[in-house]
Amino acid sequence: MTQQLKFKGTGLFDGQKILTGNNVLILAEDGTVVDIMPAELAGEGVQEVDGILSPGFVNTHCHLELSHMKGVIPEGTGLPAFLTQVMEKRGPQDEAAMKAAADAMWESGISAIGDICNGTATLEQKQGAPIYYHSFVETMGFVPVAAQSRLDYSLSVLEQFRHLNDDMHSCSVVPHAPYSVSKALFSLLSVMPDNTPISIHNQETAAENQLYKDKTGAFLDFYRHFGMDATAFEATGGTSLPAWLPYFKHLPVILVHNTFSTKEDVQFTKQQAPDAYWCLCPLANLYIENRLPDIGLLRSEGCTITLGTDSLASNHQLSIWEEIQAVRAHYSEIPLEEILQWATLNGAKALGINARYGSFEKGKQPGVIVITDKGSRRIY
Repeated sequence: MTQQLKFKGTGLFDGQKILTGNNVLILAEDGTVVDIMPAELAGEGVQEVDGILSPGFVNTHCHLELSHMKGVIPEGTGLPAFLTQVMEKRGPQDEAAMKAAADAMWESGISAIGDICNGTATLEQKQGAPIYYHSFVETMGFVPVAAQSRLDYSLSVLEQFRHLNDDMHSCSVVPHAPYSVSKALFSLLSVMPDNTPISIHNQETAAENQLYKDKTGAFLDFYRHFGMDATAFEATGGTSLPAWLPYFKHLPVILVHNTFSTKEDVQFTKQQAPDAYWCLCPLANLYIENRLPDIGLLRSEGCTITLGTDSLASNHQLSIWEEIQAVRAHYSEIPLEEILQWATLNGAKALGINARYGSFEKGKQPGVIVITDKGSRRIY
């Protein structure tokens, strides 16, 4: 008979609710969940830990390839200026920085990551990694005539990620943001077969909505700075979200940031894409725009929320627990178990990996972490 592992904390979060500390989590040697049972029935060999046991976190939005940019860009610049500095200062990626960031995420309890990729810099890091990665290969191009060539480049990158041939990895090609993707490129992406889920930076700055409303604002300066031709772009008279979401209403969609999403945007999304996921990266939003999304609105509208860390260019660390703490600091009324579900089961569903991750259900291998007031750490 194989050896079982037994853990008992001061509480146990199963992916949806926090159970009392009288419950014991039982795993097989390979980390597969066997059962949760009362301590008096669990037998001998129970390891007691100080803190709440939880499935491993799922980070639904990260830019591992920007790990070398920690501290390069000052806080509070606003998104257009932030993007300008990323493009001008990013330079070559750093393998050591990416490895250090990935190792820190693993040790802090992150079991799976939705990782944004503009090239193949993270390929080596992902091969054989203990973390599950879904690589979102970003495509962008604001000039309609260049749409096919831009997509072709991204597809060449995607093909290299597919060659990882690893059951701990999956990938899809996705649009960067409404201000960087033309209608023609959105249209090409919308008909790609077997390409899920879709992830997109959504309404991260007021300038995005201003661009779509009347074609004014900071993004016009951004385009001029980099010599981008915005002639073909036509304002819609409304916010950005209704202009692109219908392209993907038949697909799983992860909307990232949502810092300036309105009630009308949320309700439009519920009608067009009722299974959409709303990914929040609170610390990055505070770092760049000094503003949080309207989390109260998202909750009142019944949105399915997930959490991400964004990158070390826009954050001081890549820790889902620190993102949880940021939410709690501004929305103390939200129960901890609700935010923990955003960080585990909801994230696993968003990435399509909830058969293995996100909760302590029999047969899953989500990883085991312990949470205390001092932070989160992996114990299995």
